[in-house]
Amino acid sequence: MAKSGARLYLWVLMAVAAGATLGLLAPAQAVALKPLGDGFIALVKMLIGPLIFCTVVLGMAGGGQMKKVGRVGGKALLYFEVVSTVALAIGLVVMNWLRPGQGFHVNPATLDAHAVAGYAKAAAQQSVPEYILHLIPKTLTDAFSGQGDLLQVLLVALLFGASLNALGERGIPVQQAIARLSEVLFGMMNQIMKLAPLGAGGAMAFTMGKYGVHALAPLMSLMGSFYLTCVIFIGGVLGLISAFCGFSLWRFLGYIKEELVTVLGTSSSETVLIPLMNKLEEAGCARSVVGLVVPAGYSFNLDGTNIYLTMAALFVAQALDLDLTLGQQLSLLGVAMLTSKGASGVTGSGFITLAATLAVVPTIPVAGLTLILGVDRFMSEARALTNFIGNGVAAIVISRWEGELDKKRLLQVLAG
Repeated sequence: MAKSGARLYLWVLMAVAAGATLGLLAPAQAVALKPLGDGFIALVKMLIGPLIFCTVVLGMAGGGQMKKVGRVGGKALLYFEVVSTVALAIGLVVMNWLRPGQGFHVNPATLDAHAVAGYAKAAAQQSVPEYILHLIPKTLTDAFSGQGDLLQVLLVALLFGASLNALGERGIPVQQAIARLSEVLFGMMNQIMKLAPLGAGGAMAFTMGKYGVHALAPLMSLMGSFYLTCVIFIGGVLGLISAFCGFSLWRFLGYIKEELVTVLGTSSSETVLIPLMNKLEEAGCARSVVGLVVPAGYSFNLDGTNIYLTMAALFVAQALDLDLTLGQQLSLLGVAMLTSKGASGVTGSGFITLAATLAVVPTIPVAGLTLILGVDRFMSEARALTNFIGNGVAAIVISRWEGELDKKRLLQVLAG
């Protein structure tokens, strides 16, 4: 199994490098490979809902689990809120320190508002009550239709698991059937993951072919600042949290290196959600904790997206020569704290969330987003990687907090 994983990692790595090279040398042909990346992501998303449902229900199987579900959920939300706030604050501090947007002196009247009108409209048309209602699927099957939110799947799974618990021994046949279904679905996912080199290579080829290195040059200061902040957050904040919990973050990154390369190629953390859950269970985390924390984290624990929201918003303000007061910056942080919740791990969601954030902060014109349209795709890779790593660490932390982490097994697995 380890040799198979290592081979897949090398194939994905080579595919990403080949895709980037093709995008630089033959942009037209590279852009035509977009269906490879889109198709791979679609195949993975097809199974995410049913697999999360099975994992959560099986994790809740057995008596006395409902109190535990509430306890784990409460701890997870508390952890998510604290770490997300730290991520937002770090982005704010770095932008005020480096000020990469200073010196652009862009005239707001010259901006093309139509370029982001679609994003802003789609992002701002849902109010908070409407979003809460969106978390409730219209029918039982809507949650699994591919159009819903992961939180819809989680809600259905929690209700189903609670009802199954209430049946006691009468529910055992249903539990066994779900266990067998889970094995089949995981087998399907293993087959799909063999296509990861094609998906990652095609997605990277499209990104480089579509935007190219020339798109990076004018905004290298923003990209450099953003990548630096993500590294500081991962190495500093997540590194300290990992050390406090008794494991090495760097060894954990080595353990999930195959998934990291896939995220890098596809710019989407959803493509490796299920493999991450598998690896966390193999490393000694309880299935019941992983099944609840990781799916919820994909909506409530988006550290990379949080960093991006504050940095991109302040970059636009700096480029337009808008001097925001500390109060305005803190209000921006507060709005971003709300709008970041519910953003999925799909490519482009960070930009849509940013449009929603600026739409409710009138000081900064939404049209200013045209300044970062060209490099958003490149920053989405760092967003997805940071989100992915943050959710992996969160699952281990909550498992330890809950007393359901096999510490000996974790250290053995991370040591290879």
